[in-house]
Formats: sequence, C-alpha cells, structure tokens
Amino acid sequence: MVEKANSGHPGMPMGAAAMAHTLWSRFLKHNPKNPTWPDRDRFILSAGHGSALLYALLHLCGYQVTLDDLKNFRQKGSLTPGHPEYRHTPGVETTTGPLGQGLATGVGMAMAERSLAATFNRPDFAVVDHFTYGIVGDGDLMEGLSHEAASLAGNLKLGKLIFFYDDNHISIEGDTSITFSEDRAARFRAYGWQVIEVADGNDCTAIAAALTFARSDLEHPTLIAVRTHIGFGSPAKQDSAAAHGAPLGADEIIKSKNNLGFPTAPDFLVSDEVYAGYGEVKERGLKSEAQWLEMMLAYKAKFPELATEWERRLAGELPVDWEKSLPRFPVDEKGIATRAASGKMINALAEILPELLGGSADLGPSNKTLIDTATDFSAPDFSGRNIRFGVREHAMGAILNGLVLHRGLRVFGGTFMVFCDYMKPAIRLAAMMGLPVVYVFTHDSIGVGEDGPTHQPIEHLASLRVIPNLNVIRPADANETVAAWVAALQRKDGPTALILTRQNIPTLAEIAENAALKVSRGAYVIIGEDERDADITLIGTGSELALAVQAAATLQKEGIKVRVVSMPCWALFDHQSKAYRDTVLPAGGRRLVIEAGSSMGWHRYAGEKGDIIAIDQFGASAPACELFQQFRITVEEIVRRARAACSR
Repeated sequence: MVEKANSGHPGMPMGAAAMAHTLWSRFLKHNPKNPTWPDRDRFILSAGHGSALLYALLHLCGYQVTLDDLKNFRQKGSLTPGHPEYRHTPGVETTTGPLGQGLATGVGMAMAERSLAATFNRPDFAVVDHFTYGIVGDGDLMEGLSHEAASLAGNLKLGKLIFFYDDNHISIEGDTSITFSEDRAARFRAYGWQVIEVADGNDCTAIAAALTFARSDLEHPTLIAVRTHIGFGSPAKQDSAAAHGAPLGADEIIKSKNNLGFPTAPDFLVSDEVYAGYGEVKERGLKSEAQWLEMMLAYKAKFPELATEWERRLAGELPVDWEKSLPRFPVDEKGIATRAASGKMINALAEILPELLGGSADLGPSNKTLIDTATDFSAPDFSGRNIRFGVREHAMGAILNGLVLHRGLRVFGGTFMVFCDYMKPAIRLAAMMGLPVVYVFTHDSIGVGEDGPTHQPIEHLASLRVIPNLNVIRPADANETVAAWVAALQRKDGPTALILTRQNIPTLAEIAENAALKVSRGAYVIIGEDERDADITLIGTGSELALAVQAAATLQKEGIKVRVVSMPCWALFDHQSKAYRDTVLPAGGRRLVIEAGSSMGWHRYAGEKGDIIAIDQFGASAPACELFQQFRITVEEIVRRARAACSR
C-alpha cells in the first residue's frame, strides 16, 4: 500500500501486525456488517500514521473496504486516506494522527461505556458491556496529553480500557533513547494502570495470554507493552528510522517478502486461507449482535421506559418540549455574569436531559459547570454526572470527543477562556469530525481584572473563530446565554464554544423576547430595526453590547439615527441568506464594532466605512472597571468614535 502510494508509514504496520491480528481475529467484539452496533468494542489506532494496518484489518474482516480501496491508499477521494478519518471510512471510530489524541479519546469512550452501563444495565440485561482497545506508539507516550489522560483513567479505574504499546524504540530522528529514557511501564503503574509486558511482538500466543489477563481485571486500565520491531522483515530497514515515514523501495519490498516467505507477486495478495480465517470473524460478529438484539427485545418488554430512553439517546434526539422548562431572566440593569446564567442553564438542563454530563478543568466553582443535584462520575459508581477532569485541559478536550463519539451522551467542558489554547488540537478534531461538544469558556476579556494579562484573553476569540465548523457564541446577557445553549444543543454537526463573562452585565430589555430565534441567526438588530438608512450601526458582542445600547441613547438625543446590532456568532450569521444579512447590515452604511478583544476578522463586518474599537495588545492587572477605562472600551469612546464617523 505504502509503496504503491509512494508515501506513508510502512514500519509501524509491519511491526504491530501480530498484535493487531491477534486482537481483531480473536478478541474484538464487532460486526463488520453493522459498524455502528451500539455494543461493539471500540478500537482506536492512536498511532494514526500506521493507518495502512487499520485499513488492511477492515478489509480482511469484511467492512466495506475493498482491495481496490487498499490499492488507492492516500489517493484523492479514496476510502483510505493518509490518517484515519471518522465518518469517512466504515469501521474507523475516530480521526487520529495528532499523537496522543487517540489515547485520550479512548479514555472518553471508556468513560461513556461505564456511564451508560450504570444507567441502563439491569440484572441479566447487559445492554452496555464492551471494551475500548487501542494501539499507542512511542510518540503518543511522549506527548503530554498521554500523561494527562492516562492519569485520569487510572484514577477512575477504567478497567475496560486496554491499550497496546507498540514499543519499537524508534522515532523519526532515530532511537528513542535520545529523548525518551524513562521507565514507561513504571510510569503507567504509578498512574494506577495494570501493565503487562510481552517480550516478542510476534508471539501471538503471548499476546493472546496478555489480552486474556487484561480483560480479567476490571479495576484497572491496562497497558500491554509489546517489544516490537519497526519494519519487521525488512532486511535493510528493520529497527531503523528509515522504516518510519517513507516507502521501503521496490527492491526492499521484494527482499522483505522473500525474507518473510511471502510470494513476490502480485503486489496485492490475500490468500484464500487468510480470507477464510477472517470469515470466522464476520460470522462471530453477526452472531454476537443477533444475541444482543434478542436480549434487547426482552429488555424492552421488561423495561419499556428505559428502552425508549435508550433509543432516544442513540438517535441523538432531544426530549419533546424540552425548551419549555428553560430559565428566563427579567430585565435588570445590574444583571448577572453570563457564566452565572450558564450555570443556571446547566442545572435546568440537567433536570430535562439525563444524558447531559460534563465538568471543568478544576474550575467548576468559577466556570459554574457543576450540576447541583448530581454526584461525581467516579469509581465504583459511574452514574454521576459531574466529571472532575483536574487541571488537564488538553485531556478534557479529547475525552469530551470520546464521550460524544461513543453516542448516547451530551457533554460539556469548561475552563477559563485563556486556557482554551491548551485544548486547541482536540477542539480542531471535534470540528473536523462534526461532534456536538459544548465548551464553556468563562472569564472572557480584560473583565477578568486583577489576575492580569496572563489570564485575560485577547487573541483567543479570533483564534477560535477561524477554526472551520466551530460555532463561537459570545452572548451579551443572560437571555442570550440561554439561547446560546439552545443553539449548541440543537446542533448535531459540530462543536460550539460559549464565551462568557466573569463580571455582571445588564440583562437587556432589547433581548428579552425570542432570544433563541435571534441568536440562532448569529446577528440581529436590537435598536433601530426600521432605521435602514441609519447614520451609523453599532455592532457589539458580550459585555460590550450593553455599552453600545447606552451609547445609542446618547447619540439619538443628538439627532443621530442609530442602529444597534448584537452579533453573538459570526458563523451562524454567515450561514444566513444574503437577504437576511443585508437587512441586518445594509450595504454602504457606516459601522462601528465594539469588542474587548483582538480586532482581527472584524473588518469584513465593519465594512469600508467602518471603525473598530478593540484591544490589540495584552491587558494589565487592575480592577476590571479601571481596565475598561484604560483600554477605552467605554460608552464615551463609542460616542466619540460614532460622532467622528458621522462627521466624515
């Protein structure tokens, strides 16, 4: 595959083939005819560069991956892209490639299995009862993400999580001893994992024994450290970095086949004997799902309400009339912080959506992400809904992905907005895979105050907004916050980041009615809807919208015709019809944008005649009210700049 594509990573598939074959042919519970069977085991190739191995397994097991698909490895439009892609290739459970992500995502999947089992399983009815398996390499374990995720998995005693460690001692730059000399087995034992070591990566009997032993311990996740040889069988390149990320070469392929006792022609060959052996896997999978479906019929008869709830959750549907019980906030000049409004919304949702669970990176009291009536998700009772992620933002992001990929749950994770940088790789993958994760990012501006510039987001809104398929919503008051949550939960095709204030902000009369519909459009007029020929349009988000409303009142007294637009979400606005966008921002008018963050990206909304009040430098340590004055995010500055624009 790699040779024909003239690109790829041959070494890992050659070295890890025996362990992967043993798992897939003898232990993995799956049905190739139904890749989405809910109670299948999950398999994650965290070392995603070894994708050729995964595609070969999918083909052999009878998934809809043909020999021709293998021949088109890494080619445009093929089912076999360079790294595994979720929703693209049948049987691929998650997108991997960025190292460490697969391990942490697997932790999320294992957590989902435990949560759903605690909810739906009953004596004699194991509705949810499966393992999460995977393969990690040296690069995965070098990444800090693996430390975060493995530590949490051990603390949670996720005994149905089993990862192979492809311990081949080679990375791109050479032997791993140049950078990676700690005792990895001891490290995982310290995390609370069971570690089983296999000395010979081609000893299928020893690998099978290790898997059997791993599956018997349901109190500890397991790392099976297997001493492998990268590029196994290649006379010239085995155990060398040359086998990692480039084709072996046509001559070396022939020599390797001869060395391993394989026919040298044709280039792609699967013997009838091999197909027959994997045919047993298909039959076993069909039988396993059939037995599960038979059990589910009896379950539905005995527990009809639980069965209905199970089906609703798997379908990703929200309960009927779920929006009727959501909080509404009265107009209030003092108002509340949008993080506090979000906290009230989370607790209201928890009463309506039993599938909702989440937590924070050790900032629950600040992010307002705790569900007051719920217990913690922890061993041995996994029915809790408050996840204590610890100070592990990156792992939290990837674990959230795994929880959603499993299906049956809706999840959220919170931290201070400035720390979203730690999560970016996982957020990017959530957007790429179209996962409806909700991020609760609080303390969204210089309104953080005395904690100073290290904790005050400046460039973060811009950096989040440029991620494709991520909806970034910065609500302007409590009712827009409720509406932002509604938009996030109604979304099925991608993640949503809620950007929330630390400080209290007014609850605006202009937003109080029909906020959900308005926010779903991304931007809408709150003052001067009939003023299509307004002298100036003020555009605000978050805490700055209230300043724009106050400034508009002053300008109107001076005879200036003003429109005020709330623009909580660029992405949602951009998806509206041109006709709607033109009603909100008529062509040719003067516009003034106000946001306490970077100006990057706002110019397309400000227009040629527009102006932007923003912050394009780091903040400072001082009370928030003084900082807004220092950086000129004030009513007075809005009025001054609006007057200047209208006089030009």
